[in-house]
Amino acid sequence: MTIDWQHFTPWTSLAGGMLIGLAAALLILFNGRIAGISGIVAGLLRPRRGDLGWRIAFLAGLVGTPLLWQLWQALPPVRIEADTPALVVAGLLVGVGVRFGAGCTSGHGVCGLSPRSLAATCAFMAAGFLTVYLLRHL
Repeated sequence: MTIDWQHFTPWTSLAGGMLIGLAAALLILFNGRIAGISGIVAGLLRPRRGDLGWRIAFLAGLVGTPLLWQLWQALPPVRIEADTPALVVAGLLVGVGVRFGAGCTSGHGVCGLSPRSLAATCAFMAAGFLTVYLLRHL
């Protein structure tokens, strides 16, 4: 394994992680909700009374933050090496995994404090490691 030192961005990565943690902490502190993106998006499909505004605001912040970041610094280029069918299959598998796992990586991995979330996060990571290994070495 080698590290791409030219594109290694520890400070911006740290800042991004801190912002994710801050957003999750503020959401649970002021709204009593866990910042699981799949749950937030799913709640838009059948919104409860008084439940729509904070969901839209959270997602707007999620989408708008990179645009705001561009005012100070250019975003790093995004390079996707998979073709469209592979991305569609991957997206569907993630959706099925989220459904079976009762949450996504953000809900379980960032905000999860229960043994179930720990098990789900370990399963997500193991599946990711296995997938990368299979795609790159077989």
